Amino acid sequence: MRNTPNPKLELDALIVGAGFSGLYMLYQLRRMGFSARIYEAASDVGGTWYWNRYPGARCDTESAQYSYSFSDELQQEWSWSMRYAGQPEILKYLNHVADRFDLRSDIVFDVRIQSAIFDEEKNHWKIQTSQGETIPARFCIMATGCLSSPNFPKIEGLESFAGPVYHTGLWPNEEIVFDGKKVGIIGTGSSAIQIIPLVAEKAEHLYVFQRSPNYTIPAHNGPLDDEHQQKIKSNYADIRKKARLLPAGFLQDYNDKSAFDLTLEGRQREYEKRWAHGGLPFLASFSDLQYNEEANNTAGAFVRGKIREEVEDPKIAELLSPETILGCRRLCVDTGYYETFNRSNVSLVDVSKSPIDKITAEGVAVSGKSYRLDSLILATGFDAMTGTLLRIDIRGREGNTLENKWISGPSTCLGLMMAGFPNLFTITGPGSPSVLTNMITSIEQHVEWISKCLGYLRENDIGQIEPTVKAEDRWVEHNNDLAAKTLRYKCESWYLGSNIPGKPKTFMPYIGGFAFYAEKCAQVASAGYEGFMLTANRSGDKKLKTN
Repeated sequence: MRNTPNPKLELDALIVGAGFSGLYMLYQLRRMGFSARIYEAASDVGGTWYWNRYPGARCDTESAQYSYSFSDELQQEWSWSMRYAGQPEILKYLNHVADRFDLRSDIVFDVRIQSAIFDEEKNHWKIQTSQGETIPARFCIMATGCLSSPNFPKIEGLESFAGPVYHTGLWPNEEIVFDGKKVGIIGTGSSAIQIIPLVAEKAEHLYVFQRSPNYTIPAHNGPLDDEHQQKIKSNYADIRKKARLLPAGFLQDYNDKSAFDLTLEGRQREYEKRWAHGGLPFLASFSDLQYNEEANNTAGAFVRGKIREEVEDPKIAELLSPETILGCRRLCVDTGYYETFNRSNVSLVDVSKSPIDKITAEGVAVSGKSYRLDSLILATGFDAMTGTLLRIDIRGREGNTLENKWISGPSTCLGLMMAGFPNLFTITGPGSPSVLTNMITSIEQHVEWISKCLGYLRENDIGQIEPTVKAEDRWVEHNNDLAAKTLRYKCESWYLGSNIPGKPKTFMPYIGGFAFYAEKCAQVASAGYEGFMLTANRSGDKKLKTN
């Protein structure tokens, strides 16, 4: 369904994106009486879960917590089938949400936003679509996601490959048959770790081209029985409350001890317990794993030991064993990943020292050797955090572009707004906890902050809000200072933008933890939006300015 807007009608808010962020934003604004509409490039709701349909695509946060908390009725009526939900089930959930709350009537599908330009005279945003429409809106809210612009590698000859090329972040909405095919996959990040075991089961032969190995922890995924479901549903309020008080925004067992508070045997027991439990809580084994390199080395050594146990060929095991800081890159969660390399139809091709020479019509050439392929999969990740925003021509005061503002790296206030761009909001933007937390917890916190902010502006007859340059600079400095105290700069990662040639190297998500961040946002709001400039609706004079 494609709704046709009335271009003469000014919206209170135009929302870009119909994923978890956009749907909740629309729900909140409609119930507050604001006129709001979503514009979505896809043909249906889902956001990242609409596009990432590759085999094995699955959430790495447990299903019960990777879900909305704003409606207890929704929590009680929906039952998750697995501990970690797969893409089809998450997409089904988001479709259920859109239908249950009648959100589709205010969503325009199959339309991309080309530009958003602030009209200072009329005090609204002029948003132009790929259909040539220009829609005026007082507020523009970017719900574009952190991982929504696929990164296509710049490899010579990629366009010349004769067979089909698939990107995990833009997977076709149809079944792809790999049976009896020679398949190549470039990349060994999170998407690759999920898809490799399943393609290996079908392909005649799978060649995995690896530049950098990644740490991955077993998911130990499985079905959720009725008793477990009921236990979760009867305790949802407590689960959500406790989750919002924790750094990662989801309920897990944090160990407040240092790795060196225990003996070697004690550490091993803790790591074994975490390995048996599975998933991201492994990173919470000890309190100093993200700050003390020696402590982190104990965790890395444990995982490398597990790789050697699971991979039969010692040479392959070493190639799969990262020597980097555990958690410096995104920690992955897998089902049967390392064991896949014991299969006779799977070959690991190391391209760390000798990169891919080129791609030809027949396949991939590395160090003069050609690997003949029928199909090629690019699991090369995303232009994270800023990519989608910078693909839109966003212009604020005096025509200044967001691209120019961020030429040395993204600068925001709280990851929510940018100085010089009045009434423009970013949900889980750079400078907010986002990808270092349960995304749904962070999304809900941002949507609720923005909703209350718009309510405050309406109640006080305020026409504009934007952060001061001073407040923005303070927030960027604070985030950089916190990141510098951790081990996050010890390796190249998409957190830093290192996967995109020419992208400024800066740690983009806020690393201070969800609970501290949410409290800071609440303090700013309760102090009358401290650090923001507020402009009265009628006079055009500054009604309130705080620094």
